[in-house]
Amino acid sequence: MIGHTIRVAKALLTAYYAHMLEYRAELLLWALSNSLPFILMGVWTQAAQGGKFGLSSLELARYFLAAFIVRQFNVVWVIWEFEKEVVSGQLSNKLLQPLDPVWHHFAGHVAERFARLPFIAVLVAMFFALYPQSFWLPSLSSILLFIFVIAIAFSLRFLIQYTFALLAFWTERASSIEQFWFLIYLFLSGLVAPLEVFPPAVREFVLWTPFPYMVHFPSAILVGLPVDIGKGFAVMFVWGAIFFAINRWMWRRGLKHYSGMGA
Repeated sequence: MIGHTIRVAKALLTAYYAHMLEYRAELLLWALSNSLPFILMGVWTQAAQGGKFGLSSLELARYFLAAFIVRQFNVVWVIWEFEKEVVSGQLSNKLLQPLDPVWHHFAGHVAERFARLPFIAVLVAMFFALYPQSFWLPSLSSILLFIFVIAIAFSLRFLIQYTFALLAFWTERASSIEQFWFLIYLFLSGLVAPLEVFPPAVREFVLWTPFPYMVHFPSAILVGLPVDIGKGFAVMFVWGAIFFAINRWMWRRGLKHYSGMGA
């Protein structure tokens, strides 16, 4: 059973990785499209010169570089693909396969991460060439913990968006829910500003939501900002369990509705 699962996963990843390599130019554009942290870095580093935010300009520069790296690894688009499959009826073909369709989407996302790696490395190198004073080497333990956390953060982000995608069984514009969610995610995840600049009461509230654990939490680990590791993993696990339960319930109900429509 385990051997079969490994062979299926390897086949999916290999196929989708080869597919992604056909779109190298688009991958570069996608990587550049996630450069919002660099733009905000310029704003916050200038504002931090007055010493009002508890973080120095150097710490902010490193944080936004880490946020850029995190953003490259947790970007998700499954809702648009799944919505298209449901509306066009393409999902019916995948339902005939002895494999949950979600694994096709998940494998495609993971393969795209590996195909994007060279572009991320080039952009990070360019950043350090332009801002050599920001260069630092995280400890090996920080790097390993960062890789582990970013994998969980991506999985949580994927699970949440895939749960919203299941609304496509009932509406043709499930992606509009993601667009609204993304506005909240943008401000509370740490992408626009690190949580250290939030008022204490707001920061405490935000830390109980899933948003900061998708960007701020892994970014802070990479640059060495203080974070509560235990609480972080606990909150991510709880939100993951909640969305997983909702996801499975919606999947079962959605399939009945989908088949009832004649698919």
